[in-house]
Amino acid sequence: MIVVLIVACEVGFWVLLALGLALRYLARMPRTGAVVLLMEPLLELVLLIVTAIDLKNGAPADWKHGLAAVYIGFTVAYGHYTIKWVDGHFAHRFAGGPRPVKRYGLARAKHEGKLWVRTVVMAAVAAALLQLATWYVGDGGDTRSLHEWQLTALRIVAVHGVIALTYLIWQKKDPGRTTADEEAARPPQKTLG
Repeated sequence: MIVVLIVACEVGFWVLLALGLALRYLARMPRTGAVVLLMEPLLELVLLIVTAIDLKNGAPADWKHGLAAVYIGFTVAYGHYTIKWVDGHFAHRFAGGPRPVKRYGLARAKHEGKLWVRTVVMAAVAAALLQLATWYVGDGGDTRSLHEWQLTALRIVAVHGVIALTYLIWQKKDPGRTTADEEAARPPQKTLG
């Protein structure tokens, strides 16, 4: 039941996001769209409550409860960012908004570093929820799976840290921008006249 609820929360997140943005930009109902977007945190609250009830009713703490904690942590850390990102693209595509900014070089590395900080927040929230679940189950239950998910959250932080670091080490250059050296090496253009 927990896995089904996690899938339902993820599907619900995207459905509410699409509905909220459609109301905001296509139906020209920005307040109604905002209300729909504000309903998204309720999905995670429902997941948290159902997970606690499941544990309270004697279900053994296993990978499903760990996955629920990581999912809630991800939503806390990345939910607002994801909504803002999709909103910017949606506004550009359907409402004449500005083109979303593409980042290159140091700006991209800084952005990836900020995303890594979000991953740290995700792992901290997940680890805290998993620790609370461990205490909730108590000494009588098997909580190895919950501790394994805490380690998994740390591994995610480490892997994402390495990925973010690659953006600093191997910075991608803006293909539409030339450097002063490239401009100087370019032969002068002939003018008519």
